[in-house]
Amino acid sequence: MRQVPIILFLAAAPLWAQLQGFSKEQLIKYTVKNPFERFPDGRPKVPDRYLKLLKGVSAEAIWGAMQTRGYPFHWEGGWKTAHPEKRLIGRAFTAQYMPVRADVNELIEADAKLAGLSERVHTRVIDMLQPGDVLVIDLFGKIAYGAMTGDNLTAAIVGATGNGFVIDGSVRDLDGILEQNVPVYFRDSHVLPLRDVMLTGVNVPIRIGSVTVMPGDLVVGDSEGVTFIPPPLVAEVAKEAQETELKDVWTKAKLSSGKYRSSQLYPAIKDPQLKKEYDSWLENKKKELTSRE
Repeated sequence: MRQVPIILFLAAAPLWAQLQGFSKEQLIKYTVKNPFERFPDGRPKVPDRYLKLLKGVSAEAIWGAMQTRGYPFHWEGGWKTAHPEKRLIGRAFTAQYMPVRADVNELIEADAKLAGLSERVHTRVIDMLQPGDVLVIDLFGKIAYGAMTGDNLTAAIVGATGNGFVIDGSVRDLDGILEQNVPVYFRDSHVLPLRDVMLTGVNVPIRIGSVTVMPGDLVVGDSEGVTFIPPPLVAEVAKEAQETELKDVWTKAKLSSGKYRSSQLYPAIKDPQLKKEYDSWLENKKKELTSRE
């Protein structure tokens, strides 16, 4: 059943190209460096193995690997979070909303009706989701009348994707959302429902705080915030971030023993013998991790 709205959406691409989404060809054009397979809609499909590799990696380790490659602005904080103890990871499905403007919205809604899509601007997006997606919503920080979802639509999102989601706006029915035991990032909660907005883009570049998010970006959320990794960086970032995490494990164990001063080990290992010990330990750990895959 979930495939039908996606097919309708793609069929309606000529109508929606300007205000309601990239066509498949446009998605491929603007993610041309993607090294992986793609979804039928054109989004990059980061392989599951990288989701597994990065699920337990810290935001700092990921950010460190990204900023050295020229991507320092891909982490966003300042969220309220449902279940911050859980990690969020998946592939971005983006949607953009703007304050309603009657003349433009009239055309958007006419095209949506012609395409056979939902008359509601939130269910229209939710109906397009599939397993492994992370819904990422640009609701321009709207709080009052900015609740993209409550407990019922959260159940629909979780049922479609198996994931939580990210909303630069608000949620309602927070107690009911908490019961569903998934990580959710939002700016605030508010009793008022979604109103006075128009859906201006599906699977288009969006702004989440200071980050530009592209459809298909790998979304990694932890208790601090959310990182968005462009697919071309995923393999290198996963490798470097894992090594950073391993170095942290070794360094913390040494420092907590009380035998070493912080300046001896952090940020770099100064003693040649300790460096040799660390290199040997790292190689053994990497072999151990490889054998588990």
